[in-house]
Amino acid sequence: MKPTHKIKRRKSKKIFVGDVSIGGNSPITVQSMTNTDTCDVVKTLQQISAIQAAGADLVRVSVPTITAAQAFKEIKRQSNIPLIADIHFDYKIAIKVAEYGADCLRINPGNIGREDRVREVVSCAKDHNIPIRIGVNAGSLEKDLQKKYTEPTPEAMVESALRHIDILDRLNFDNFKISIKASEVFMSVFAYRQLATQIDNPLHLGITEAGSFRTGAVKSSIGLGLLLAEGIGDTIRVSLASNPVDEVKVGFDILKSLNLRKKGINLIACPSCSRQKFDVISVVNELESRLEDVVDPIDVAVIGCVVNGPGEAKATTVGLTGGSPNLLYTKGQTHSKVDNAQLVDVLEAQIRNQLNQSI
Repeated sequence: MKPTHKIKRRKSKKIFVGDVSIGGNSPITVQSMTNTDTCDVVKTLQQISAIQAAGADLVRVSVPTITAAQAFKEIKRQSNIPLIADIHFDYKIAIKVAEYGADCLRINPGNIGREDRVREVVSCAKDHNIPIRIGVNAGSLEKDLQKKYTEPTPEAMVESALRHIDILDRLNFDNFKISIKASEVFMSVFAYRQLATQIDNPLHLGITEAGSFRTGAVKSSIGLGLLLAEGIGDTIRVSLASNPVDEVKVGFDILKSLNLRKKGINLIACPSCSRQKFDVISVVNELESRLEDVVDPIDVAVIGCVVNGPGEAKATTVGLTGGSPNLLYTKGQTHSKVDNAQLVDVLEAQIRNQLNQSI
């Protein structure tokens, strides 16, 4: 089906993380973060490869120590996806990873310390022509703001963000993006809405510490969905206590549902009921598992009966309608009859065939 609404995105400046553009009229990027020990170069590289294979545009890597910075140097050497180095507290680490080829520095100027230390980090970022992401989290606001507001609020987060931006402004550095995250959905939404009207730098969206796969996906979909539907957001990360690959998948599902970006299979499937003529749930699960490698966009419908099946199937590139017999559709036309035992094999073959034709 054709989209019935096109979101008008907030105007923002364009910056580059490696060769990936963020902001302006660039596609909204999806990123994730490794959860391996950065000093374990092999495991970290394996996870970066898995995240990249899932379609991520960027990968963030935590660098908590100078030893980890040395490992990051080797990780960067062997990676071919832009890497964001995540640094807290120690400005010397930020300088080191910039020298080692980081494509972006994620820092919180407030916990880096004195302004002269921030100045050194910014000077290094300028020298290496790499951007900075200012990361403000509700759980780590400055002590004076905690005292002023008594508890985390959207206003406190925005004040913290503007304080950090002022530091960069004084240092004549505008190559940055910013995030203001909370684990509470509406706190994040209200904070981003306020900040979006006050700056034009790119915004990195996220609901931090969102939870397990299920609850985190729900909270992120609601929070990010509200903002993205209003045109706010230039890059996203879905924070899950799960495999980072899941973060990428959920991120793209959010963007696909809002018609903001197409990547991989847009699978339309009924929840199933007693009218189904085949086991919809098992077919969909098996099909998703087999097609995890697909990154090109394609619309697929798997509907268990003839109530909505033909209409949905005709509106997609490949569609299956349960009936007597089951019918396979391609590009809106009836293609063939399919037995239950062959459903997944036939669907997979036809999907891959359609993708090959579009190349």
